[in-house]
Amino acid sequence: MFNTYNKEAAFAVEAVKTAAQLCRQIQRDLVLRVTSKADHSPVTVADFASQAVVARSLNVVFPDLPLVAEEDSALLRQSDQAQALELVQHYVAGLYPQATSSLILDWIDRGSGRPEGTFWTLDPIDGTKGFIRGDQYVVALALIVDGKVVVAAMGCPDLNARMQPDHDGAGSIAIAVRTEGAWSMGMADPEWSRLKVSDCGVPACARMLLSYESAHTDLAKIDQIAEQLGLKSGPILMDSSAKYGLLAAGEGELIVRLLSPLNPGYTENLWDHAAGALLIEEAGGRITDLQGKELDFSRGRKLMGNLGVLASNGVLHASVLRALARVGADRRPEHK
Repeated sequence: MFNTYNKEAAFAVEAVKTAAQLCRQIQRDLVLRVTSKADHSPVTVADFASQAVVARSLNVVFPDLPLVAEEDSALLRQSDQAQALELVQHYVAGLYPQATSSLILDWIDRGSGRPEGTFWTLDPIDGTKGFIRGDQYVVALALIVDGKVVVAAMGCPDLNARMQPDHDGAGSIAIAVRTEGAWSMGMADPEWSRLKVSDCGVPACARMLLSYESAHTDLAKIDQIAEQLGLKSGPILMDSSAKYGLLAAGEGELIVRLLSPLNPGYTENLWDHAAGALLIEEAGGRITDLQGKELDFSRGRKLMGNLGVLASNGVLHASVLRALARVGADRRPEHK
């Protein structure tokens, strides 16, 4: 399908598909029983199981490449987490019968690789609150070479092939390779469709995709930005990097990740944006930080050189950057 990174793209597609389908199974089996990310809650079990199966696949296909991922096995190794580990082992062994608890812990810890040179980065479940609510979440995987994302894949259990919310469907996969475009397909449909951002050039008509979690942003400044742009419609609330999928498919025009006054020193995690960033760019959009700087994936496990995130269809980017500056959203807020 691709002229470059074809093997890497094929691996990424299969890895996120397998992990996303496993997460959906865990969600359906367990999510109605408990609703907190503690002990052996569904999201904890799914997080670890997802990371384990991707790391195991990486061991087989690219054994020499590091993995930089969100989780490590420290929690599961605690004596009071035996039941959680047992559940993780149960689900992973359903795919790989040889998966002992010891092997699974080792697979999870593969995610502690060094973020330098050529490496993979994984968010095993992006959108934990969405997972708990039975709403949007994704498995996000990206290959980074010398600070540039070159392959990105997202497994989206609750989006259809057109990157639209669909909780009753089979889910979808999005893939992007640098300079070769962004594509999506349904997990039950082998036909790929090219993703393309919307051509909306009127700020007032833009649709903003916003997290449900108010603690993740500055709602007062979001309102001010909306006023500056003259937005005619309220934000579309959605968990996770699924927002990147919608924007890439033309189902929205803006994603703004402001810093919360409750956590003014926050720095974005590498794995939260690597896959979505390339997806947006290859669909024809643009992604920067709130000051207009390109996202820098070369400075460790966090985006140390960046302040928040702005993703757009490209056409509107400059207008939104000006609005951010006018309301002071392009600098760190004072702690409240």
